[in-house]
Amino acid sequence: MAGASSVRLYNGDVQILDGTKVRAEILAGLKPRIANLKRPPGLAVVLVGHNPASEIYVRGKIKACGELGIFSEKLTPPESITTEELLDVIDELNHRPDIDGILVQMPLPKQVDSRRVLESIAPDKDCDGFHPVNVGHLVAGRRAPRACTPAGIMEMLKYYQIPLAGRRAVVVGRSDIVGKPMALMLLQENATVTICHSRTVDIEEECRRADILVAAIGRPGFVTRDFIAPGAIVIDVGQNRIEDRALAERFGKAAEFDKKGSALVGDVNPIDAMHCAGAYTPVPGGVGPLTIAMLMSNTVQLAEKHQAVNE
Repeated sequence: MAGASSVRLYNGDVQILDGTKVRAEILAGLKPRIANLKRPPGLAVVLVGHNPASEIYVRGKIKACGELGIFSEKLTPPESITTEELLDVIDELNHRPDIDGILVQMPLPKQVDSRRVLESIAPDKDCDGFHPVNVGHLVAGRRAPRACTPAGIMEMLKYYQIPLAGRRAVVVGRSDIVGKPMALMLLQENATVTICHSRTVDIEEECRRADILVAAIGRPGFVTRDFIAPGAIVIDVGQNRIEDRALAERFGKAAEFDKKGSALVGDVNPIDAMHCAGAYTPVPGGVGPLTIAMLMSNTVQLAEKHQAVNE
């Protein structure tokens, strides 16, 4: 592994890729589409139990619906619910004509078979883009709901007019939610794509080849300057809450830690990114705002499809 002293630094100005600006443009584009529908789009959010983080995420989704004029309904089954009982809840939502999108907030309790539940959502109500049918549409390049976070990243790259065709893209992480669909979306835009993961040999070297580096591995500050080619576009998907002050200081987050008792950091060391990258998505304020925006976009798309079928 190369030492920090052997890594060339980027001498230009680092462009900060602001997700809030991209989100505002996405949501503004949805409003006239919603106005053209015969009824408001409908989103059902299923929140099982009382996971504090999940409750915060759901609150943000419900708020976004209200601001756009999307009908939302929150269902809160008890923590003790069984897989079969939750499947019955989903089945009822699948048959409701006023519901266009169904979102099951993860994680689910241990006794629930998450895969069975997610696959029970009707593909034409899968606003998360996780159903195998919609993943298949993504692979085939067909229009369908797409996983929200990578779809939002694609919108950000488009907004900032970052060219993709012929460029080398490396995705760190192979999850079904971000890594795999991210790689497919980049490939469809004619990037040359590599996926790195925990078993990748010489991962730093692989990442240093990237013109566009997407970090989605779920480890705070994992991507350091050893991973970043001078001037690379660095997309940080990570959302990691750390409770170690020394670690927070290492990532330039000491002030936040002292104020809140913890700090939010991504999968990229932000100090290193600011020294090496040509463009960078900060945490918070980068990729985060785009996920809910794309959830809203998927819901509107599904409502439009349902209206077209019923006309």
